[in-house]
Amino acid sequence: MLFAVLAGAYGVGVFGDMKPGGFEDPGSESRTAARLAEQAFPQRAPDAVIVYRDDDRTVDDPSFRTAVVESVEALPKSEVTGYAHFWMTEMPQQVSRDRHATYVVMNLEGSDDNGKEESYKAIKDKLDVPGLTTLRGGPVPTGHQAGDEIGKDLGMAEGLSFPVLFILLVVVFGGLAAASLPLVVGGLSIIGSMAVLRVIAQVTDVSVFAMSLVTVLGLAVAIDYGLLIVSRYREELARGLTGEDALARTVATAGRTVVISGITVAVALAGMTFFPFGFLKSMAYGGMAAVVLSVFFSLIALPAALAVLGPKVNALSLRRKKSAAPAASANGQGAWYRLAHGLMRRPVLVGLGTLVVLVALALPSLRIEFGANDARQLPNSAEGRKVHNSLERDFDGDAAKSIDALLTLKGDATSPQEGAAVQAYADRLGAVEGAKGAQITGATGTTARVSVTFEGTAVSPEARDLVNRLKDVAPPPGAKAYFGGETAVFDDTLDALGRVLPWMLLYIAVATYLLLFLSFGSVLLPLKAIAMNLLSLSATFGVLVWIFQDGHLTGLLRFDPTGNIEPNMPIMLFALIFGLSMDYEVFLVSRIREQYDTLGDPTAAVATGLQSIGRLIASAALLMIVPLAAMATSGVLTMKLFGVGMVFAILLDVAVVRILLVPAVMKLMGRAGWWAPGPLARFYTRYGIKETDAVPEAPERVTVAG
Repeated sequence: MLFAVLAGAYGVGVFGDMKPGGFEDPGSESRTAARLAEQAFPQRAPDAVIVYRDDDRTVDDPSFRTAVVESVEALPKSEVTGYAHFWMTEMPQQVSRDRHATYVVMNLEGSDDNGKEESYKAIKDKLDVPGLTTLRGGPVPTGHQAGDEIGKDLGMAEGLSFPVLFILLVVVFGGLAAASLPLVVGGLSIIGSMAVLRVIAQVTDVSVFAMSLVTVLGLAVAIDYGLLIVSRYREELARGLTGEDALARTVATAGRTVVISGITVAVALAGMTFFPFGFLKSMAYGGMAAVVLSVFFSLIALPAALAVLGPKVNALSLRRKKSAAPAASANGQGAWYRLAHGLMRRPVLVGLGTLVVLVALALPSLRIEFGANDARQLPNSAEGRKVHNSLERDFDGDAAKSIDALLTLKGDATSPQEGAAVQAYADRLGAVEGAKGAQITGATGTTARVSVTFEGTAVSPEARDLVNRLKDVAPPPGAKAYFGGETAVFDDTLDALGRVLPWMLLYIAVATYLLLFLSFGSVLLPLKAIAMNLLSLSATFGVLVWIFQDGHLTGLLRFDPTGNIEPNMPIMLFALIFGLSMDYEVFLVSRIREQYDTLGDPTAAVATGLQSIGRLIASAALLMIVPLAAMATSGVLTMKLFGVGMVFAILLDVAVVRILLVPAVMKLMGRAGWWAPGPLARFYTRYGIKETDAVPEAPERVTVAG
């Protein structure tokens, strides 16, 4: 309780310390180009794009011009470091086709995204012009609006999730006292994670998107672990153990499973720190904090509460004279037992049928297209989205869209000799296939900028190909060229992802294999688990491509398809889904291993193991998808994709992979599934992380005479 109060008081300030963005590689060539442009030229890539429209007047009306110019010039110079409007640039791209609208590009004070957002918040209410419709868009306003939308969606998700989860927990446990305990662990995990993120934010950048993962994952994983601990404790009580012995047995069995499950999830999430992007690193920080704290409170706070309650954990029961513990006895009479035997009677048919379904679902993932995270992630009602739509619909080209070559020269860029060399370079760039033209847009000191215009969208494959063709053009002698702009940033992002991804996959595979060996004592079962996870993940990505890239189910899910997937999202989903899938694998196969150690029969072990844990895994999955389904209602497209992807992945993993495929494959493997070489088998016997159903012996009573 003391921790909750202190962490809550400190952690609530995390929202002010978090930053938007984090989708770029800070060490990339495009980032170097942005730094050069910022240092050399007062007008850099715009931080904000403000659209002004009047349905009656056109931009040719002197009163329209006066209203806009006076409003912009009145903005505080301490917040706005530069701006450009149509009456300064006379660029036709800044006037709509019907001439009733124009836009102003602005640069904001601030050395990073957080500083620029603070400047924007200081002026956003001063941007309105009386008599004109004003829409605020561009990178900084859009990021600010996304943060506000995410905060609102998180509040709604929490408000919806907690009562629904409590009702479901009451149904699962059949009592109010037991149902409340996993929610306590979830609340402590979220509060603690907020405090941890605020501490991390004092040292490095933390993305505003991390809180969405903390809220959802902290609640979902804590409830999973709480459900496992409380269920096992009630089982032990039902077997006749005293409260103290039942608690000791629970922590020694289910507690060990929680530890290995939590480590497995955290290890998978840690793979995101391999990437240079602040977004993925932040998701790793938040996710690992939520999981580690969920394990900690499941082993500390929850047993403490159970020690206080003892048999009263079954208080306020809603069931009449029924066993307080969930049906977990492996007596061969349960529905899960019969299901397992039914599946194992036809293992080849079940395995091939499941494989065909998963491969069919995975096929769309082969044609995935990646795209940048822009204003299209916001709902149509958001101002940033309206600005994006207006620029696409009403204006002939985006004056801010270009591929910029930043040149560092040996001499003065304004000298005739260097100027001629830069102009010749610009002519060569403008002649490259796909370029509309190129012109010198800045020259000062030893730095020059050449901007290349092109048709199409900035993140299209054609634009990326153009960037790479431009990089092949030799710069002037002694000069070095750095390419920037939205297209170059996106190209560098995909290159960094492709460069780091194999190492992340190798790390997760090796770490997971070792952890699963410690859990199962087998050299083959970890390979089976990793292969099944990859198959399940491929099917999930295929469904996400079918929905969000191809635009299916738009009416049901209420979103506008962008025709692509933001590239950071599959990486995050891979790490998270892989870890959570292994979570259920550990839950299930640990119990099967436990039964195999007792019975010595691989077929009976699968059936009795599934009987003892199947209901709990199904309940845990149902409880986990509640906050994720709430997240799928978000108006921010990235959060919606995250929620939908997680819900589908969990349902697929539990209903198809764990319940159908695992029994069939383990039947085919037989005793070979549990094989390990002698030295490894002895290592597992001594150090393996496993459960045991052995009940503590009752202490011998000693009668003392007289």
